[in-house]
Amino acid sequence: MRTTLLAVLLVLACGGKDAAPAAAAGGGKAAPAVDSPFKPNDVVLDHAVTTIEGKPANLADYRGKAVLLVNTASECGFTPQYAGLQELYGELKGRGLEVLAFPSDDFGHQEPGSPEEIKSFVASKFAVEFPMFDKVHATGPEISPLYKTLTEQTGEGIRGEVKWNFTKFLVDPKGRVVGRFEPGVEPEDPKLRAAIEAALPTG
Repeated sequence: MRTTLLAVLLVLACGGKDAAPAAAAGGGKAAPAVDSPFKPNDVVLDHAVTTIEGKPANLADYRGKAVLLVNTASECGFTPQYAGLQELYGELKGRGLEVLAFPSDDFGHQEPGSPEEIKSFVASKFAVEFPMFDKVHATGPEISPLYKTLTEQTGEGIRGEVKWNFTKFLVDPKGRVVGRFEPGVEPEDPKLRAAIEAALPTG
């Protein structure tokens, strides 16, 4: 019953690009970034991916940094979160934060654009500077290897199917997935900020 209610509320919140993100439900689930009780998972940073420009890339390049992985969409009620994600990136990049966006059309077909259209949209609307990647499937039978790892090979409290756009996974500098925040958790939410601060590299 609770899962069904959450799904309904998420659909209402993400009914379209004019929907109000404040209407969404969803709390943050985060493990402590230091001395995480969840099993180490270095596999997530071993995945090969493709940039939004179509170039091969490897997440291993981000080892040693705190990484916030987000499945995004351009026509969702949560789309304004791009602005908050850019603020986080601009403020904390110098301290070792990377925000990585993976557009997905899995939820309500709210990312219909081509890579070129997506890149142009986020640049013109939100001045996004953080890395953008090619569209992925974050759920379903064609789920990408990255999201299969995130949702199936992580610890209790983090693993589980992605339910909607703008689900956020936090990875520490050692490659451990140490936090998961549902779409309703805004980038400026104190819970997310505290988890990121704790995950930032030291020394």
